[in-house]
Amino acid sequence: MIYPIYTYGQPVLRKVADPIDANYPDLKKVIDNMFETLYNSEGIGLAAPQVGLSIRLIVIDLAPLSETKTELRDFKKVLINAEILERSGEEVKEEEGCLSLPGIQEYVPRSNKITIRYYDENFTEHTESYEGYTARVIQHEYDHIDGHMFIDHISPIRRQLIKGKLLAISKGTVKCSYKIKPVK
Repeated sequence: MIYPIYTYGQPVLRKVADPIDANYPDLKKVIDNMFETLYNSEGIGLAAPQVGLSIRLIVIDLAPLSETKTELRDFKKVLINAEILERSGEEVKEEEGCLSLPGIQEYVPRSNKITIRYYDENFTEHTESYEGYTARVIQHEYDHIDGHMFIDHISPIRRQLIKGKLLAISKGTVKCSYKIKPVK
């Protein structure tokens, strides 16, 4: 099932999401639906709050980027109850977009390296380190489960310059190639 993507202005996107356990109702189905939604919207990462679920669940599949970044071909993960333990390395600014902010792309500073602890879909615990683009994507999705969005990391002047676009998104007047759930 393809979920609608919740867009800027939806309260669930600004709430710190709740941890879950292996008994979360229909967890496998939720994960499958999130991947289906991700592929339908041509994204590379999706956090549960973006589909209206205030839980600490993230799905990522970087395979669509493998034509230009071959090292990303096999990076497909489910991150449950993720916790970034360390951010290190230099801070790098790169352009980011977001399914919940259609039509907006901004340069966002992020740590180049992270160490993260999470559970996979089988509730096996992992502690792993990532760098570069993979670290950026994980931090972007992690922001969502902590009630943040990438626009929180840009300068006040940049936020002011995109204010009209944000208003259009929150009113649901933005055009999207995927199903969205704007604020009513």
